[in-house]
Amino acid sequence: MKVNCIKFLFAVLVFTCLPLSAQDTAVLELNNNRELFVDYYLIDKLDNLELTLQKPIDEGPVIYFDKPWEGEFSLYTTIIQDGDTYKMYYRGLPDVLKDYADRELTCYAESSDGIHWEKPNLNLYKVNSTFENNVVFIDSQRTNHNFCPMLDTNPNVKESERYKAIGGTYNHGLFAFASPDGIHWKRMQQEAVFKNGKFDSQNVAFWSESEECYVLYFRTWSGGEFDGFRSVSRTTSKDFINWTEPVAMTFGDTPMEHLYTHQTHPYYRAPRIYIAIGARFMPGRQVLTEQQAKDFNVNPKYYKDCSDAVLMSSRGGNVYDRTFMQSFIRPGIGLENWVSRTNYPALNVVQTSPEEMSVYVNHNYAQPTTHLRRYSMRIDGFAALSADFEKGEMVTKPFTFKGNKLVINYSTSAAGEIKVEIQDQNGVAVPGYTLDQSQTIIGNEIERTVSWEKGSNVQELSGKPIRLCFVLKDADLYSCQFKE
Repeated sequence: MKVNCIKFLFAVLVFTCLPLSAQDTAVLELNNNRELFVDYYLIDKLDNLELTLQKPIDEGPVIYFDKPWEGEFSLYTTIIQDGDTYKMYYRGLPDVLKDYADRELTCYAESSDGIHWEKPNLNLYKVNSTFENNVVFIDSQRTNHNFCPMLDTNPNVKESERYKAIGGTYNHGLFAFASPDGIHWKRMQQEAVFKNGKFDSQNVAFWSESEECYVLYFRTWSGGEFDGFRSVSRTTSKDFINWTEPVAMTFGDTPMEHLYTHQTHPYYRAPRIYIAIGARFMPGRQVLTEQQAKDFNVNPKYYKDCSDAVLMSSRGGNVYDRTFMQSFIRPGIGLENWVSRTNYPALNVVQTSPEEMSVYVNHNYAQPTTHLRRYSMRIDGFAALSADFEKGEMVTKPFTFKGNKLVINYSTSAAGEIKVEIQDQNGVAVPGYTLDQSQTIIGNEIERTVSWEKGSNVQELSGKPIRLCFVLKDADLYSCQFKE
């Protein structure tokens, strides 16, 4: 009799889909935040499901860096979407045969859709004996080195400082700039605002909605003075002028890799999640022969390494999550894509259609054909919770939410499906929201409201600790969110 009771208790635990250790799991506060499956933040249990990295689609070139003031070393691109206008900033390095300390400048392009780009004549700076160019910024002391703008989303920002930027070098430090329109820039103060770093890459700042401060991610080296691995540190500020002591970013238990750029930014549909599409640099990993480099007219200093793009994420603090160590964007077909410092992603992911978002990647670096390409992704589609033809299940950690409906971004095959169960904190199905009562979801939608036999309204559970149990068959789940 005692043996039968033990078997019964074990069966109850199995069928509630709840591991014993999860009884003590802290309750998360989701409120009405969208959750992406780029990490294991929400996940308590996976059974026959996995997190899969999605593959952006190469949509081809959008801009060539072919003006006399741009050149084959144009790099460190930033894309900003401000309302209906897309703005692009990138380095111009017109004469690489001379010391570029006095020749580096920042160029500008503009688009109404993020796909078709134009280089306007800004008439701001005289370059190559003409003001008819798209040069948006030149400054002394190399303060424009790796000049990286941002759109300031601080709710208290001044109209005259809606745009801000960071630029500078190891020798001079980082300087802060402001602009009302992203075109006309001035220093926020004459002295550098931050000096404790190496800065020999694109240094990125933004206003963090979740941390309620400005955050600056910048280049450091794991071994100190330009030694070890190229890595990242961060510092914070309340006013963009005074910055805290920096802390080095950590990467969990994953091996160190050279991160030439990191491109950390808040994801526009889930700003408390920072997406980092970084350039992984492989020094000395040579693909081209010397003759092949000559055939492609690659600068002789830039063909003995290769690079690709990787996906990381962070939820604040000095921690990067590297759930996915594999390449996010591989180098394309053709030896011209296997040279040093090519395949570097631009900063920021932007939406380019109702169903699509885009990331931009430089190609053919150190070659006369250097250009920027657009890669498209499904909205929220960095990664997915995926099931093959055999059904799989995911149970979340316990959390509270605000709202009256649950929406998901998903796709299934014609034979696939998704069902959702709401459980209490202990993993017991809530009456009225069981798997048997769940609507069977089939299709491919950016937003679908989940329903049960009693309907879709879940207001009665708002504020109470619950879990979700997703059952997938031949399907992908990209995000979920409770909404009003």
